[in-house]
Amino acid sequence: MTGAPVSSGGAVRWRARRRRGLSRPRGGSRKGNTAPRPFRGSSSTPWIYLAPALVVLGGLLVYPVYQLGLISFLEYTQAQVSGGEPTTFQGFGNYAELFGDGEFWRVLLATVVFAAACVVSTLAVGCALAVLLTRVRAVPRLALMLAGLGAWATPAVTGSTVWLLLFDPDFGPVNRMLGLGDHSWTYGRYSAFLLVLLEVVWCSFPFVMVTVYAGIRAVPAEVLEAAALDGASQWRIWRSVLAPMLRPILVVVTIQSVIWDFKVFTQIYVMTNGGGIAGQNLVLNVYAYQKAFASSQYSLGSAIGVVMLLILLAVTLVYLRLLRRQGEEL
Repeated sequence: MTGAPVSSGGAVRWRARRRRGLSRPRGGSRKGNTAPRPFRGSSSTPWIYLAPALVVLGGLLVYPVYQLGLISFLEYTQAQVSGGEPTTFQGFGNYAELFGDGEFWRVLLATVVFAAACVVSTLAVGCALAVLLTRVRAVPRLALMLAGLGAWATPAVTGSTVWLLLFDPDFGPVNRMLGLGDHSWTYGRYSAFLLVLLEVVWCSFPFVMVTVYAGIRAVPAEVLEAAALDGASQWRIWRSVLAPMLRPILVVVTIQSVIWDFKVFTQIYVMTNGGGIAGQNLVLNVYAYQKAFASSQYSLGSAIGVVMLLILLAVTLVYLRLLRRQGEEL
């Protein structure tokens, strides 16, 4: 082999260049030979897919809420509806009248307490039955799920009427089984609220049961087996293992239950005959209905609806904010 000898410095540089060349992928040039990047669509792409649903929701929700808020700032009674008197702007006058009414605050307190009791009871029954579904065999599990879905699918009016028949003081089987004679469950304030609470839980727990059961089935079996081998009881497994892992699901069912139970109308209206004796079983939804349609004070009824909307928004946002502070991914 002939040619000029290679100096030691040139040999070092040649080997360094060769090492750099071997470190590059084969078959590629020095420029632009990078691994293919995953396709990233435009940031507006999700909104394009959501646009049809947002248009429908805007028509069904935004416009009615706008009309509700608008009427709450007007003087809008039967006289304005019939055209006998012109509609006038009241500003916050309807809200001042509403907040100055002691009955409104009594009904608001009863609504909050009743909704809280319904939410806690629904979550307790639904989660307990979800755990039970993981412990029983296929046939009892199927029967329980079908019974729960039957309760879930029953219309509120039908379910309320059936519960009234079950607890009827003259012909109801519950009083006979408990030996209560002709005791009227809808006469007393607290017994009427209890009866409505039982019906609300009966028609609401299937949603919690099925949702939580699906979440439990997604938990790895090795985690539950390890907790059982460590000697943890069923309650400890739920509190320390399942509940933290199911927290995003529990957030969804809790917020949904709060919204449903805070605006209960049909059960109260049907089972207490429009709010109970002297309005002792009124909740905000029934109270707004009475103001708007029984008294023809549509502006006050709209103001109550706006207050309910703001309360539900505040509760939802505060609950989500507290969870975000705890580092939960929702």
